[in-house]
Amino acid sequence: MRTEKIKMGDTILNIPIAENYKDCITLIKSDQFRLTGKNESFIQILFKKIKPFSNSLLFWLRLSSYKGVLYPICRILYEINSIRYGVQISPSTKIGYGFYIGHGICMVVNPRTIIGNNVNLSQFVNIGTNHNTPAIIGDNVYIAPHVSIVEDVKIGNNSSIGAGAVVTKDIPENATAAGVPAKI
Repeated sequence: MRTEKIKMGDTILNIPIAENYKDCITLIKSDQFRLTGKNESFIQILFKKIKPFSNSLLFWLRLSSYKGVLYPICRILYEINSIRYGVQISPSTKIGYGFYIGHGICMVVNPRTIIGNNVNLSQFVNIGTNHNTPAIIGDNVYIAPHVSIVEDVKIGNNSSIGAGAVVTKDIPENATAAGVPAKI
């Protein structure tokens, strides 16, 4: 799997880019590990019924990120699940290992947003831009419910964004930000 290095201040994020379906499966397994804490085979993940949200939306999102032979089918199934859950995350969004969506309801993420490894997104999260300068979210970041992240914002590694926050400025590493506008 190829990794893209994204410079974020003094830190460099290593974002995996799927180049084949084997890479997509590796990403799916990393997402499932974040959810269950268990290393499961692809077949176990495919037929698991415990958390249908994780096994449908993220599964098809990851498979849609590679434009291979199965792309049209994967994309249709992703779009069906996207509408079902009200979650709009483009398959072209760069997302790291161990992506976790808690309570996947009503979520919009700009397609050019970069999301690091082990990031948690909660329900009613909006990450957007009007000027084609989306956010970069570092590794190990928790974003609580009802958060809006606006424009060219960088959220440092190991940070947390409190519920209902509107993030308009950069958040440093190892920080917690909350409020409207968000303050550390």
